[in-house]
Amino acid sequence: MDHARLADLLFPNVTRTPEDIEALYPPRQLPEGAKVTRFAPSPTGFVHFGGLFPTTIGERLAHQSGGVFYLRIEDTDAKREVEGAAEGLIRTLEHYGIHFDEGAVIGEDGKICDRGIYGPYRQSQRGPIYHVYAKQLVALGKAYPVFTTKEELEAMNAVDKKAEIKAKDWHEDQTAQREAMLRAREITLEEVEKNLAEGNPFVLRILADGDPEKKVPFTDLIKGKLEIPENDEDFVLLKSDGIPTYHFAHAVDDHLMGTTHVIRGEEWLPSLAKHIMLFRYLGFRMPKYMHIAQIMRLDENGNKKKLSKRDMGANMDDYSRMGYAPACVCEYIMTLLNSNYEEWHMQNPDKPYTDFPFNIKKMSNSGCLFDFDKLNDVSKNIISRMSAEEVTALVTAWAKEYDPAFGEQLARDPAFTQAIFAIGRGGKKPRKDLATWADAKPYMGFFFDPAQIDAYPEQFSIEDIKAALVGFLRSYDPADEMNAWFDKVKAVAREIGYADDMKAYKADPSAFRGSIADVSMFLRVAVTGKMNAPDLYTVMQILSKDETVRRVQSMIDRL
Repeated sequence: MDHARLADLLFPNVTRTPEDIEALYPPRQLPEGAKVTRFAPSPTGFVHFGGLFPTTIGERLAHQSGGVFYLRIEDTDAKREVEGAAEGLIRTLEHYGIHFDEGAVIGEDGKICDRGIYGPYRQSQRGPIYHVYAKQLVALGKAYPVFTTKEELEAMNAVDKKAEIKAKDWHEDQTAQREAMLRAREITLEEVEKNLAEGNPFVLRILADGDPEKKVPFTDLIKGKLEIPENDEDFVLLKSDGIPTYHFAHAVDDHLMGTTHVIRGEEWLPSLAKHIMLFRYLGFRMPKYMHIAQIMRLDENGNKKKLSKRDMGANMDDYSRMGYAPACVCEYIMTLLNSNYEEWHMQNPDKPYTDFPFNIKKMSNSGCLFDFDKLNDVSKNIISRMSAEEVTALVTAWAKEYDPAFGEQLARDPAFTQAIFAIGRGGKKPRKDLATWADAKPYMGFFFDPAQIDAYPEQFSIEDIKAALVGFLRSYDPADEMNAWFDKVKAVAREIGYADDMKAYKADPSAFRGSIADVSMFLRVAVTGKMNAPDLYTVMQILSKDETVRRVQSMIDRL
């Protein structure tokens, strides 16, 4: 067959050559060893937690090496695209501190635009580019068309594909497909001209030269050395509407945009043979591939399962609603990505996670286990190191969006709010009360709206509790330093027959009606409505004398 003639018949309007396209995408001028990575999502919904994995890896590899990290939107499947999803994922990634050097961005008008010279960065806008390379493959005898008449297309659309596949024997179906593929390869120029004249659509398929009995050696940066069976499937390059498949588009784009490392899920491993063939046919140098393991979770029976999009924690937008600080989520991801991160962090507690020397070799080959408990521990540690001013601003902003009434309380007197968050903050062992901003309300809500506890442990008499509270009010002076204040609390304990020294109490509990710890608990409940609360002296200082006295007297009156 005259392949050059076939190429002109199929793509009569394509006049540019691959060389013309290459001239528009010059090689990047980067330092030795610099990596060019990308995040290339499909705008089909929310950003999955698993999606932040390759994004973080790509960002770290690029920026640690002085390279480039860019965002490409792979929106070639119009049927699955969700309106606004592309804008949503850009905003979500920005929220989690993912910095793209170039790519698809949201402009001042709220619409997606390009930043960088290697665009367009939306595949739906790159159609003419793909057609240039498609025409080249046809001209080289590496691809061929498969036409479908309008009648055949209508019949195909009317068939329930899932039911048809279930009804067929798998091997029989594979054999039939193979035979149909071999017949389609024999198409003649006359048949092509006839179909084009009748307006019949065609898909463009690659002409595979692989032998599945032979293996191609391949080194994956995570999986190690692999042997991939050669591809013998004539897979689709262009669909009947001229839109490329993922296989074809990503090969062209990664080449033109200078991608050096591709990070993607291990579910793409079965397609690797197709991509090896494509890069060979197109004469492109393959980027290095990293196929990362899936994110797992434990089900109710303790069995590991893939973190699906329906699971809590899968949707990155959930973390905002739950009140997780972006820095906490990002640091948690680092603990999953590199086994030595936590050791490094212990040695460098004041450094941000971006200072950590991320290493591909330290990544797990078997999959990471998603764990909310671990996330909460990481989050508590990070928030405990934040300043009171920073926590005040972040909690207030979160509450205004997700709990407006609480947000209004926090914003009414920022200095008051900041004083609350300053309790136990700083020093070698700061308090770790907050894992999320949502934890702030149950932690500190009593400052604004004291809860009431009507019952105490049965071993304490109402008379003792009342006597302790009355004795406290009799001597309470907010001007007292902490030691003087506590000495007065001890005196109250002695007055009602309670031990003012815990060592003495533990040595002979029967000699006392209770201990100083119990008296402190009576006061804590009266002032805060909680059995456990921040440092009581500081709480009283923040509340003021009038409010402290009012709360204690209110408890006395109820008793």
